[in-house]
Order: sequence, then structure tokens, then C-alpha cells
Amino acid sequence: MRDEAALPRPPRVYGAVNWLGAWTLFVKEVRRFLKVYFQTILAPVATTLLFLAVFALSVGRMAAQVNGVPFLEFLAPGLIMMAMVQNAFANTSSSIIISKVQGNIVDMLMPPLTAAEQTLALALGGVARGLAVGVAVAATIEALVPLHAPHPGYIAYHAALGSLMLSLLGMIGGIWADKFDHMAAVTNFLVTPLSFLSGTFYSIDRLPQSVQAIAFANPFFYMIDGFRYGFVGRADGPVGMGLLVVAIVDLVLLATTWRMLDTGYKLKA
Repeated sequence: MRDEAALPRPPRVYGAVNWLGAWTLFVKEVRRFLKVYFQTILAPVATTLLFLAVFALSVGRMAAQVNGVPFLEFLAPGLIMMAMVQNAFANTSSSIIISKVQGNIVDMLMPPLTAAEQTLALALGGVARGLAVGVAVAATIEALVPLHAPHPGYIAYHAALGSLMLSLLGMIGGIWADKFDHMAAVTNFLVTPLSFLSGTFYSIDRLPQSVQAIAFANPFFYMIDGFRYGFVGRADGPVGMGLLVVAIVDLVLLATTWRMLDTGYKLKA
């Protein structure tokens, strides 16, 4: 009798979408940041609390309200969103650039995964970290600043699509970068300025009219403004337009990331 274990296994049939492979890559990304949760989740909570404390002590008494909203209640949603998106960016950018530098990027490219499956799995891994950080930060801030949610749909929409936006941007940066210095340049000269100039810490109503036009051209403004609207019920810009802008930017970044992976840009010799 022949040993069935010795017989060659037939090739696995995945169908139109390799759900198992995409899920495995997603789980790998989630486990990667959960393994060092002290750095990836708890550290952003501590950093956000420092921001909150500094602004509460330095500005809180001088600006009791912003657009009719208590200053700390106005500030808190922006801090939560900033922590979410920055960590979504960090997750995907570090995953790709470290794999490239260490030379094990082939472990992601060799499995039978299409560029679309790789893009979604990696991007959703970054979204998972962003949302995990957001929940942790919100739960901590809630103990200090009362958070309300008159429009929970806006909160969920901008949390998910905002995290996806920075997750995809992190993938693009990680694929483009050849070394950690390049990745640091993307963070310091693109992500950080757009984050700080998005109305996170202030209302753009206080800016000169000419500068407000620049703020409206910043896609980060719309995800911050829409997310804050979900908590305080007030927005600096048209919330309907914000929904559209965030979705369009995500689609453009999604197509760009897919194209880079599909062509093997800076990934395949």
C-alpha cells in the first residue's frame, strides 16, 4: 500500500481572490505591532496626554471656548485623530522599509498574492493599528475630558478612511524610500507639516482669509474637521465636501500603491 503522505500534493486552488493569503498577510501585520504593544499602542497614548496637558496648561485658560465649544473638548478629537493616522502611517512605512533594508521583502513578493491583495492586506494592517491606537487614546482622554458623539457615523467614517489614507501614504513612502533617511524625510517634510497645519490644535476661522484657502487645500484638514464634527457637532468646513475629498484621496492613493506593487517599483530587481 502506497504511503499517501509521500504522494505529491495537488496545487492549491485559490479562486479569483486568494483570501487565505491576504488574511495571513493581514494577521502577520497585526501581530507585528501587537507584539510590541508598549511601543505601538501605549506610547502614543502617553504622547497624546502630554499634548493635552501642555495645551491645557498653556492655552486652556486664555481660550475658554473655540467656536462655542470648550477648548479641551475642541482639542481632544484632533489629538485622537492625529494619533490614529500617524500610527497607521508608521505601521506600513516601517513594515516595508525594514523588509527592504533587511532584504526579506521577497517573503512578501514570492507568495501567490496579487498586487491588489498585497495592497489591501498591508493597508488594512495599518488601519488596524490606527484604530487600536484611536480607541486607546479616546478611552484615556475620556477620563479627563468629556467626549460626546452626536454624529457617530462621521466619527467612524473619518477614523477608518483617515487611517486608510495614512496607511496607504506610508506604503508609498516605504516603497519609494531606499533607506531610513528617506523615510524620515517623508515624515518630517510631508506628514508632520500636513498634520500640524490641518486645524488639529486650532480653528482655521482664526487664520487670515488667504491662509484659509491653503488650509482647505490640505486633505488632512477634512479628515480632522469631519472627525471633530462627529464629536462636537461643529465644523470649520463643509462636511459633505469633506466626505468626498477624503474618499477621493483614498482612491488615488489606493491606485498609486497598487500600481507601484504591480510594477515592482523599487521592489523587484
